[in-house]
Amino acid sequence: MIKAFNGKTPQIDDSACISNSAYIVGDVVIGENSTVWPGAVIRGDVGRIVIGSNTHVEDNCVVHGGNTQIGNNVIVGHGAVIHSCAIGNDVLIGMNATILHKAEIDSHVVIGAHALIEKETHVPTESLVVGAPATIKKLTERSKPWAYRGNTGVYTNLAREYMKNGF
Repeated sequence: MIKAFNGKTPQIDDSACISNSAYIVGDVVIGENSTVWPGAVIRGDVGRIVIGSNTHVEDNCVVHGGNTQIGNNVIVGHGAVIHSCAIGNDVLIGMNATILHKAEIDSHVVIGAHALIEKETHVPTESLVVGAPATIKKLTERSKPWAYRGNTGVYTNLAREYMKNGF
């Protein structure tokens, strides 16, 4: 469901694939070739939410709060909560991770499943973040997510297949 709120209507690129059971409301911008999966909630009711290109918000995620920026080539894993923060490009956010307000996640970061990024935390480029509360570690060459950028294309193609039969 896509709805206006307080005079703000979501702006969604024509190439984006949005599930019929996602809820997107208010001041939201979604870039090209991005996907929003069933049960995801993106509420731009108290701030602007901008989601870049080739970014995938998986099932049952919540993106809410004040101004929130999610970059390009980002995968937001199932059940993640994103609240009033800034996320760079080429980021993998694990399932059920939580990123709290005013956190800043640089580009080329992997956030592990169930990680809790506390408010006002800065996560530098090429970091691996795990635990609750999260601990920041450096990535090894093998685990750099941007080396697997093709995964974002997999989600786009899968969503387009779903769109043929009603997403």
